[in-house]
Amino acid sequence: MNRRTFINTLAVGTTGALASSKVSVAAPEAPPAAKPAGDTLPTGKIGSLTVSRMLLGGNLLTHYTHSRDLKYVYNLCAHYNTDEKIMETLALAERHGINTLSMHNPPHPMSVLQKYRQQGGKIQWIICPTAPVTADMKAYSEMVRQLVDMGCDAIYLWGVHADPLAAKGKVDLIAKAVECAKEAGVPSGVGCHDLNVVSVCEAAKVPCDFYIKTFHHHKYPSGPKPEQIKGPYAEHPGYWCADPQKTIEVMKPVTKPWIAFKIMAAGAIPPADAFKWAFTHGADHALVGMFDFEIAPDVALMKTTLANLGPRQRPWRS
Repeated sequence: MNRRTFINTLAVGTTGALASSKVSVAAPEAPPAAKPAGDTLPTGKIGSLTVSRMLLGGNLLTHYTHSRDLKYVYNLCAHYNTDEKIMETLALAERHGINTLSMHNPPHPMSVLQKYRQQGGKIQWIICPTAPVTADMKAYSEMVRQLVDMGCDAIYLWGVHADPLAAKGKVDLIAKAVECAKEAGVPSGVGCHDLNVVSVCEAAKVPCDFYIKTFHHHKYPSGPKPEQIKGPYAEHPGYWCADPQKTIEVMKPVTKPWIAFKIMAAGAIPPADAFKWAFTHGADHALVGMFDFEIAPDVALMKTTLANLGPRQRPWRS
């Protein structure tokens, strides 16, 4: 069962009932995740961190699912991914060899991560602060310090901020954001939907440790037609990577590790297709949003994909 089958099946009989139900807010006293038996996921190095090739995406944990015009899915995910279910999902990811997650920092999901770690969970956090990036960097640097004090293992500049900064020629502010995290003592990255962010950072030699960049092909039913592509993250709800081929070309000479995200175009591309395509064309790691019941089959598929990958179009950079 994949994510779309689960949602379609569940929604038919339960949409009305969900509207009146309440989300659990009590995190359980779950034991720390046990180490997986047998082979583990391959890993790479990002700064000082050892990071599994597959990372756990945070959108399903923060309930922000990018479900196009299907607005009810946000509510559905909020009712399924309760605090208890999030704790179970984190433990399950660790048991299957996923040692890192990434998301932005809404207060309540961050408190669940803290609770999980207090109970012995070891999964690493790569977090993008949502504070504004301004000339004085006051709010942003303060949030970075708070996140590191909470236990964050790496920081990256949120693509929602990096995209417009690059478009306005404010690469100096991108560099300042990168330095904030470095000064806090953790690996520091830059996230983006717009490929121009990578281009301007490389040209200006911004000293980031890694990039988090959207990456997927357009060969799926709801994928965009050429005339619908107006920008890197446009109003059309069906894509997050505007020009896959150009992304391949720009990223090929980049020597910093690349975590690719939205590789399944928010659930529209099957995992087998998405995993092979992303890693064959240059990604070093993949950020994958998964429900708990998807983790075991997706990890098994990722191991098989990486073991049988064949030639890559970009050298491994982590």
